[in-house]
Amino acid sequence: MLVDTDAFLVELNNMFAKSKLEGSHSVTITLKHYDGRTKPHSRDPKKEAENEADYKDLCMFRARFGNKKISCVVPAKEVNKFQSAFSTVLSNMDNLKKQEKKKKAS
Repeated sequence: MLVDTDAFLVELNNMFAKSKLEGSHSVTITLKHYDGRTKPHSRDPKKEAENEADYKDLCMFRARFGNKKISCVVPAKEVNKFQSAFSTVLSNMDNLKKQEKKKKAS
């Protein structure tokens, strides 16, 4: 579900809270470069050149908790502002588990 940046941060905070209470699911966060395309690239170079001006540099943030998925698209100019708000949400997270090291079989 595509939401705006403020709603994404609020919902992400709710996901972390539910994860802390339930302890059964983990929250997965991914981000990637996104050019705004919703349709595949055209094989015709003329049409491709016309459509190229419509797409901008964007960054897509996705989060998943259990079967609930949210995402938001952040323009390149607002990434620094969003990143600072995103880091405050992550800094409030305190339920990280230490991974156990597997023993090597000798």
